[in-house]
Amino acid sequence: MTQPTSPDTLSSNPGFIHNPDFQPTPLIDSLAYWKSGVRELKSFRGHTQEIWSVSFSPDGLTLASGGNDRFIRIWDIETGRLLRSLRGHTLTVREVKHSPDGQMIASASEDRTIRLWNPQTGESLRLLFTRYDHGVTSISFSPDGLMLARAGQNKDIKIWEVTTGTELMTLLGKDQYDHNWSVCTAFSPDGIHLVAGTDVGKIKLYEVLPSGEERIVHNGHWRDDADDESTESRGFYVDDQGGFQKPMEYWIGALTFTPDGGTMISGSRDCTIKFWDMPTMEERRTLKGHSAWVRNLLVTQDGQVLISASDDGTVKMWDIQTGRQFRTIRSHKGPVRGITLSSDGKYLATAGNDRIITLWEGGE
Repeated sequence: MTQPTSPDTLSSNPGFIHNPDFQPTPLIDSLAYWKSGVRELKSFRGHTQEIWSVSFSPDGLTLASGGNDRFIRIWDIETGRLLRSLRGHTLTVREVKHSPDGQMIASASEDRTIRLWNPQTGESLRLLFTRYDHGVTSISFSPDGLMLARAGQNKDIKIWEVTTGTELMTLLGKDQYDHNWSVCTAFSPDGIHLVAGTDVGKIKLYEVLPSGEERIVHNGHWRDDADDESTESRGFYVDDQGGFQKPMEYWIGALTFTPDGGTMISGSRDCTIKFWDMPTMEERRTLKGHSAWVRNLLVTQDGQVLISASDDGTVKMWDIQTGRQFRTIRSHKGPVRGITLSSDGKYLATAGNDRIITLWEGGE
């Protein structure tokens, strides 16, 4: 395995300081690279329960993962060795993400908290939570790495300043009677906007700074054809006895942007992936190919390839320009929920309910 690109080469990554004396490594042609072939390099085993999320460090040397066993585990990419296990969360870890500069890992949990960690030492740096909050299901760093947004089992979205842990703002929709959960969130590449997906499949566009105002509410994946308008069809509702109802069929599983910010992409429990023009939120295309909940999406750094993960046990690759699917990876037993690309675009890690993380390489 070749040495991954160092942080100094990643001048195109938000959050990195540009060094004028350094010539960055050109981006690979991701469409040609992943079309030409894919090989399984190694597997990482150590989680004792289902894995929800994986994240490459920006330098490409380590991988972080989290899941139902409540640990954040950090792995050495070259050797496959487990470097350390970070303990602190008391319930399922739903998402782990490296900050753009790689100096911090954020983890989101159903225990209602977000924890910030030093990936080199495993030290817990900060605990972010709100007293009356609910389980956290999604987190997103702003492109400059200074802000962190969270979505979860509540209707609001909170944004913190990472360096101080100060809560900067709460984003709320204009409809005071809308109590649907904002379960998924993502910053736009320019940091100006933030999108949120709800448990009923609607998508909201917010201006982050200076106003924090809701700009657009779009039906997204939601369709007004439900026979039952009861609470059970609204979402993953928790009743007074703590019982769970089944989730709404249009629940948003993932949101991401193309690097130029011109397109936002959403995945849903309705098995579809939709492309949206930004910032108008006009629907451009619907991709069909998965047979179960689309749980995760990412776009290659050159904006050519979309990678999707689903509860149908597959990872699919799509040509963004044409919308055509060109590759399906089937290696996990059960749902695949974690996918992450190395910064040089050459390595893909996938993780799922089979408790295994698999590392892939493209090319001939």
